Amino acid sequence: MTKATGQAVRLKIYIGESDRYKGVPLYHAIVLKARELGLAGATVCRGIEGFGAHSRIHSARILDISSDLPISIDIIDSTEYIQMLLPFLDEVVKEGLVIMEDVNIIKYANGNTLKVKI
Repeated sequence: MTKATGQAVRLKIYIGESDRYKGVPLYHAIVLKARELGLAGATVCRGIEGFGAHSRIHSARILDISSDLPISIDIIDSTEYIQMLLPFLDEVVKEGLVIMEDVNIIKYANGNTLKVKI
């Protein structure tokens, strides 16, 4: 096993499950754009409950099923690669929150698969 450490930027995007871009879920469009730009990876998580700017509770509880659950997208990469995604987010995120923070990373990989650009 190979291990690499370094500095990176964590981009976290909070949107709603029902948000769309050109007919597809917004979270999917963001993941596709991140892949197109060559970013290291992206993870989408669906929340079970939350509220945003309008203070309306969105919940996955069986008696209160919401069709607009919270979605968060995590992307960790170099500042250079994260900056390439920001114009797209400016275009497609109509309501949401974007957080950028500096992070220390430890990346593990087997054999020759460790290609650190971060």
